[in-house]
Formats: sequence, structure tokens, C-alpha cells
Amino acid sequence: MSHATRKNIGVIGLGIIGRGIAGNLRRKGFPVYVWNRSPRSVPNFVGSPGEVAEICNYIQIFVSDDEALLQTVRQLGEKLTPRHVVLAHSTVAPDSMRAAAEIVERRKARFVEAPFTGSKTAAEQGELVYYVCGNDEALREARPILEASSKEVIEIGPKIGHASAIKIATNMITAASVQAAAEALALVQALDLPLEKFIEAMRSNASHSTTLAMKLPKMLSRDFEPHFSAKHMLKDMQIANQIGLSNYLDLGVTAAARDQLLEQMHWGHGDDDYSVIARKYLHESAPVTGEELQLDEQEEQADTGESIASSTEGETQPQQAATSEVPPAPLVDVPGGGAANETTRWRRGFLKQLFSRLSSGEK
Repeated sequence: MSHATRKNIGVIGLGIIGRGIAGNLRRKGFPVYVWNRSPRSVPNFVGSPGEVAEICNYIQIFVSDDEALLQTVRQLGEKLTPRHVVLAHSTVAPDSMRAAAEIVERRKARFVEAPFTGSKTAAEQGELVYYVCGNDEALREARPILEASSKEVIEIGPKIGHASAIKIATNMITAASVQAAAEALALVQALDLPLEKFIEAMRSNASHSTTLAMKLPKMLSRDFEPHFSAKHMLKDMQIANQIGLSNYLDLGVTAAARDQLLEQMHWGHGDDDYSVIARKYLHESAPVTGEELQLDEQEEQADTGESIASSTEGETQPQQAATSEVPPAPLVDVPGGGAANETTRWRRGFLKQLFSRLSSGEK
């Protein structure tokens, strides 16, 4: 076609990152042509992946998952020639990345595996970090395109699939750290301590990170505008767990992070930022209701009755208690309060948190 030139860049997939990349490349003077499964009213939107290949020598793919990546390279199909460089940026299983590379290279085109770290803002500002694999020639030709939207390009090696493994591993740490942060916020809130003080303390803590610096304030304000969605982080944790199973690894923390993300998916929050897991742990404070006070009184009376009954049984039936096969769980003896009072306070605190969540509409 008359548009064809080695300077044209095709961007396939206009999600959060693809849109940001396309806009950033245009601002830097690159001619950009785009395609998305659902049509978008954006400049140079073309009719198919094949048309992107007809117009552009460089094709960047920003689709969401394994199936979408393989479908896209198949749609590029016969339009690919030795002049093309296909850059696959999806976070997928290493086997899926290798399968995509095989389809592209069968047409004698070059393939670069280039998953990235960075979110919406980084894509818009050209500050992503790419992890790349491919042969020297492909990497050399792709580097100017990658550098146009990144602050760093890290070469992992020549073997396709290795960059995807590195990307999955880094996301394991990201998901786990945000999960731990949500639980820590819950603990601080349960003790009626200022959440802002926890965030202040974390800034000087050795475990602080760029991710926590960005996510903690948003979790506190319940701002879950997506920079990296829960459904995509869930997909990555599922891939990590599958790799773990294949290699007989016990990835307990990753499995826990996966399960919490899956729970948010079930509640309909898959399109929110993955920090939405904090919804489970944080709740708005609510006034104590008459019903709650009544339940507190009933609970306290019940606990007192249980304590008296236990004491009476201990005096009248010592032999039965001594021969019991399963001893009762020990209670915490608190000076000045007694074990029963400590149990009462714990139960009342739990009920107050439960009613507070229900009052604020949280399920």
C-alpha cells in the first residue's frame, strides 16, 4: 500500500497501556496505525491486523492474554514478510510466547518478546521498563521503538519465553506486597490507629517501594481507578501458580494473592485496579446502632452465664472434667479483666467491625 514505510509503527490492542503507548509515540513524531477488537474513534484506526501489517514494518502487540496473543499473530498471518518486526508485549505463559514466536518466524519475520513493567502513567509518559528476548538482529532493530516508550530496556537473553518468566516473577512480588499492605492497613485500623501514620512510617521502612508509594494512599482513599486491573493481575498469578505446579513448587503466598483477586472478581471488581483487594479489609467507620448495643449486651450476658456455668461444673463434676478426651481451648488470662472478659471484648470488637461493614454497604 502507499502508506508502507519502515518508519510506520502499528499498535494492536488499545487497552490502558496500548492507548498510552500509541499517544506517546505520536507525540514523538512516529506515524502510528492502530487496531483493536472493538473499534475506537482514534486517528489511523485500520480494519484488521492484516492491514496493520500492510502499512507498518514494526508491529507492537498489547493484547490481554494468551489466547488473544495467539489469535492476533494468526490474523497477521500471510501479511508478514521478512521486513516485519513483531514485538509481543503481553504478559502470558512462556509456552504461549514461544508458540506466537513460531507463527511469526514461520513467515521469516522477526520476533521480539518484550513484556514490560509500568502502568498507565508510565505508558503515557514513555517510562516503561521492557524485559526483552530475541536474536541480536531483531533486538537491534526493535530497540529504537522500545526506547521511544521506555526509560530502560533490559535484555534477558536470546531464548523466547524467558522474559515472560521474569515478568511473571516480578508480578508475584508486586501482588504479594499489595496484599500484605492491605492486611497491614486492616490491622492498624482494627486497633483504632491512624492509617496515615502507618503510611508515614512505611516511607522510612526498608520494605517500602515505588508500588507501595503509589498504592497505599489510593487504598486509603478507596481510589481503585485502574492502572493495572485486578483481572489481569489475577491472570498473572494463575500463570505463576501453573508454572509452580509444573515444577513442584509450593507457592503459598502467590496462591493466597490469587485467591484474594479471584474473590474480588466474583464481587464484580475485575476491572478495578488490583489494589481493590483492600476493599475486603478496610471499611468506613459507622455509628453504633441500638441493635448493635442490644447484641453487645446479650453477648456479654451470655458470656457471663457461660463463665458461671463453667465454674459450677468445675465444682460439682471434677471427675468428668478430668477424664474429658478433648480439653477445652485455653482462654487468655488478662490481668484485671479475666479470661472471660477478654473473650467478651474480642467478640464485641468482631461484631462491631461486622456491623460497621454492613452499615457502610460492604459485603
